Amino acid sequence: MRRLSVLVVSASILASLTACSGGAGNCEPTVASGNSSTAVEATGDFGSAPDVSFPNPLIAKKPERSVLITGKGDPVRDGQPLILEATILNGADGSVLQQTAYSEDGGTLYTAGDQAIPALGDALVCASVGSRVAVVTSGEDAGSTGDGPDALVFVVDVLDSFPARASGTDQLQQNGMPSVVSAPDGRPGITVPHESAPTKAKVETLTVGDGSKIKDDSRIVAKYTTVNWGTATVSDSTWEAGGASLLDLGGDQVAEGLKKALVGKTVGSRVIAVLPGEASGADASADIWVVDILGTVG
Repeated sequence: MRRLSVLVVSASILASLTACSGGAGNCEPTVASGNSSTAVEATGDFGSAPDVSFPNPLIAKKPERSVLITGKGDPVRDGQPLILEATILNGADGSVLQQTAYSEDGGTLYTAGDQAIPALGDALVCASVGSRVAVVTSGEDAGSTGDGPDALVFVVDVLDSFPARASGTDQLQQNGMPSVVSAPDGRPGITVPHESAPTKAKVETLTVGDGSKIKDDSRIVAKYTTVNWGTATVSDSTWEAGGASLLDLGGDQVAEGLKKALVGKTVGSRVIAVLPGEASGADASADIWVVDILGTVG
């Protein structure tokens, strides 16, 4: 699985594709249907690469979206990670600029409301899981830079979604650990104690979820913030980036200390791990990880 993180529409090529849990209640899209989006046709099975056609040039003065296939799942809310497949076309001539893999074990991780691709992020809010959505936008509204296309057409299949934040039962925090508070959207605020960093790893479950247990080869859909103990500054945060991340515990991209902290925890949990430099894969003082385990894939 790939992560749809930042799409840069440039003269060279499109870069790689990567608040609460959505319920069945009312959800009002912020991007409306229009003459351009209703002109898009996409044939082929849901989840497979579509055959897309539209009269060209197809241009929208502001982003438009139309639902081509209506899914039966819950509507997606702002901040929820999604698994999707997508085809991106040049609105001027209908040529395909980029596609996700459309593989049996694939899908691409993206987040509803993600402003890296503003028009797409906004258009996916309130789309139901199981839907195929057509989005027509100017290159500028899609975050285009340089000499990228003036108009873009996205055809997106929404395969699955995950909660936007940990959804379990809050627990009392241990003394001596960094304190964590949550903003209304779930974003953690972390306060570092005025004392030396621990020399051994310390792990605590702040919120206990009721989902399945994480295994040593799980691929976790997660949101996290990392703070350096010594400087009390954020070194990495999916919350600030506006998305989510895929942590593959069976691979070699996740530090061993973080793997150990997450294995055995349950989906829906928020975990804090204080990892000395060696355990976190860094050379500096301890790193503080606050991880929301939102689901697993594969």
